Amino acid sequence: MKVIDLLNAGSKKLKHNGILSHRLDSEIFLSKVLSKKREEIIIDQNNTIKTEKVSEFDNMIARRANKEPVAYIIKEKEFWSKIFEVNKSTLIPRPETELMVEKLIDIYKRKKISILDIGTGTGCILISLLDELQNSSGIGIDISKKALIVAKKNAKKHGLKNIKFINVDLSKYFLHKFDLIVSNPPYIEKNTIKNLHDDIKRYEPLIALNGGNDGLDVIKKVIYKSKYILKINGKLALEIGNEQYKKVSTILFKNSFKIEHIIKDYKDNIRCLISKLIGN
Repeated sequence: MKVIDLLNAGSKKLKHNGILSHRLDSEIFLSKVLSKKREEIIIDQNNTIKTEKVSEFDNMIARRANKEPVAYIIKEKEFWSKIFEVNKSTLIPRPETELMVEKLIDIYKRKKISILDIGTGTGCILISLLDELQNSSGIGIDISKKALIVAKKNAKKHGLKNIKFINVDLSKYFLHKFDLIVSNPPYIEKNTIKNLHDDIKRYEPLIALNGGNDGLDVIKKVIYKSKYILKINGKLALEIGNEQYKKVSTILFKNSFKIEHIIKDYKDNIRCLISKLIGN
């Protein structure tokens, strides 16, 4: 079977199943199957594909037609121009989180700091920061042992040695004080999870999505705990959900934090707050 025919067949099936990115996804899958760049595949569309590769491609298309995210099917996701391993034990890294990483690198460039990443998942935030801030060190914590296996693999893949990962609940973590705490915690209201797209609510780990009845359960814990394990004038970078800015701002203020930077996503929603601890 030729590349062009395979791409067309895959794209048609995905489109029939309501996948808007049907053509792109089809190209990504074939690229993965053939271990070639998408550009190469598009140029050489008359090449013939071996039967076993066709079968592998068809399996990926079937999974995507059932709304499974592309990242879980190909077992990787690009973040901060790096490829990170992902699986169903980890949240898929989002482009808007790169905006937080970009700002933090700008703030701390050429400085030596200690970083704690709360709910590290794939480790993409901490690994990206430490890859840029090469004199710094960091610890990623997560209550999911399976997520930490992925994070450790990613750290090794990207050659980081100034990093460690610990399987521990935030409430029990009292090692030392940090210059920077980062967190992308669960912030979705429990009763609205059912309204999320199928590729999120059916496949991504619920523990990484569920923020409790008001979406703020974990955010409150992160802020409260950070007050005790941040150095004075240390910073807390916190990703939040849409329309949570006012409530989270109030919680930060009550816990002796002063907001220094507000980061908006590509749709102009406030999605990250960087605040400074001014007392405790």
